[in-house]
Amino acid sequence: MKIPEFNTKELKVVSEIPESPFCPAIKVFDYPVAPKQAHKSFLEKNAYWQITNVDSTLFTPMIFADNIARGQVFESYAFDPTKEGGGKDIFGIEWEYDAHAGGSMVRPGKPLMEDANEWKEKIIWPDIDLWDWEGTAKANNTTYLETDRYINAWFVTGWFERLITFMDFEGAIMAMYDDDQKDAVKEFFAKLSDLYVRILDKFLSYFPNIDGVCFHDDWGSQKETFFSPELAAEMIVPYMKKVTDFIHSTGRRCELHSCGQIIKQVPNMIAAGWDYWNPQLMNDTHKIYELYGDKIIIGTAPESFDPLTASEAEQRAIARGYADKFCNPDKPSFLNRYSSRLLTPAFREELYIRSREKYSG
Repeated sequence: MKIPEFNTKELKVVSEIPESPFCPAIKVFDYPVAPKQAHKSFLEKNAYWQITNVDSTLFTPMIFADNIARGQVFESYAFDPTKEGGGKDIFGIEWEYDAHAGGSMVRPGKPLMEDANEWKEKIIWPDIDLWDWEGTAKANNTTYLETDRYINAWFVTGWFERLITFMDFEGAIMAMYDDDQKDAVKEFFAKLSDLYVRILDKFLSYFPNIDGVCFHDDWGSQKETFFSPELAAEMIVPYMKKVTDFIHSTGRRCELHSCGQIIKQVPNMIAAGWDYWNPQLMNDTHKIYELYGDKIIIGTAPESFDPLTASEAEQRAIARGYADKFCNPDKPSFLNRYSSRLLTPAFREELYIRSREKYSG
């Protein structure tokens, strides 16, 4: 499909997205297509403009108890994580929400299991048929999910992170390496993937407006990955691939949200079937794009600047330079979400103009 050329009439402001803790207020232009369509098209490597986090929204309903436990509920019902966050996840594991950190964690020191071989006798699996799917659909389908933005259903606890909830970090990482526990971990991950496919099937049946799925599974610290690429390929990738294969079978795309310095793991992300990844900025997003951007879509970061002191001319020059490097129709990227604070009016307008020119050229 040929992308229409940029027209200055598109810069007409039709609405505004309010300021958030992560992003300045964003003026909504008179786009040639809705952000939902632009986001979908970008994932098919046919971008209209450089996609940013303001072109999409998350869906994490309370029906999925993990979202309450993690303090990450985004749906039609009002939710105050400082008062309602924390509690039991879908497996009955208790979480505590920390308002200062803006997130939750399982209190360490009392793991459900000391050995992964105990999982069959100790883990109680949720009965998802008892969840109020119809009520949640009625509350959201014609309200929260009736939007012109791309809707990502977010699964906040993936595979390795789920193992941590049962064993604490030290026990989980040991179980991944220990020859006496590895088979048990694989069996658990296989059943976990089956559960995730069943939950996804419910999500996509009851909430047909969902456009894609994002899974959260952290694999590293600020300096290094938690485990070798070889171990991840053996222990995690096959079970992720079962889930991404299901997502793709429904015509949706899937994102991996994985924190840490994990450039070594990008080949595993590709092998596991993820369509795109937004690296934290301790990663060299330019290098990752150069090495792997033709196989997985990468959230690339522009040259940083201080939005309070940089001149408008400087901001526009940085936006043009970034677009010229990363807005490649044959190898698209998206603006790294950790760079959202740079979306000042000048930077964003110039990025929109230049990316429209590049992608329609």
